[in-house]
This record gives sequence, structure tokens and C-alpha cells, in this order.
Amino acid sequence: MIDPPLVPKRKLPRYGFHTHTERVNGRWAMIGFIALVLLEFKLGHGLMNW
Repeated sequence: MIDPPLVPKRKLPRYGFHTHTERVNGRWAMIGFIALVLLEFKLGHGLMNW
């Protein structure tokens, strides 16, 4: 077969499931979980007891 002289480059969309967005989302989830644990430790009880 004849190969084309120029192969177009594919642009990734700015939204959706990509490794960068998944990594950032995971980091924010870890920060939120640690903040929740620290808040419960400071209050002396869980948030469900309010």
C-alpha cells in the first residue's frame, strides 16, 4: 500500500477521562479525606453525630 506523505496529529479533547484529570481528582480526594479525618479528630466525634 502507499503511505500518505503527511500523517495528521490527533488533538486530545480538553475534557473527559484523561490521566492528568484523574490524577488531579485523586489528589483532591486525598486532601479532602485527610481534612475530614483531622476535623473529626479535632471535634472528638464524627460528623454524623451532629
